[in-house]
Amino acid sequence: MKKIVFSHTPIALDLGLLLLRVGTSLMLVSHGWSKVIHFSERLNSFADPIGLGPAVSLQLVIFAEFFCAIFLILGFMSRIILIPMIINMAVITFFVHANSGFDKQELPLIYLLVFIVLLLLGPGKISLDGKILKKRNRY
Repeated sequence: MKKIVFSHTPIALDLGLLLLRVGTSLMLVSHGWSKVIHFSERLNSFADPIGLGPAVSLQLVIFAEFFCAIFLILGFMSRIILIPMIINMAVITFFVHANSGFDKQELPLIYLLVFIVLLLLGPGKISLDGKILKKRNRY
């Protein structure tokens, strides 16, 4: 326990990345899931902040908030799937809530910062990416 609390050992880093990756993704999946179950109701009325059309915008948001979040929980193809998640949060922050004030921008900004940190640091060893890389480095 001392090693985890008072040092910067690789296991502490990997546990931190695991908690950050899984915790954030689980929260985001709930936002994505609500869009999945109400897909047909929102299909023609979803926000279209960058001019792709409401249907395409909704599908891209579901992809980022639901499917990419599930991949991030597993730590599979993490850096690749973080790109649509970062784009999604940037669009929400700087286009959808551009004039809404900080109270509406705060949550997507927190997600955006977490996703950028994960993109820079990677998913850690406690992930499918870590397992694949470990196997690949043995040979």
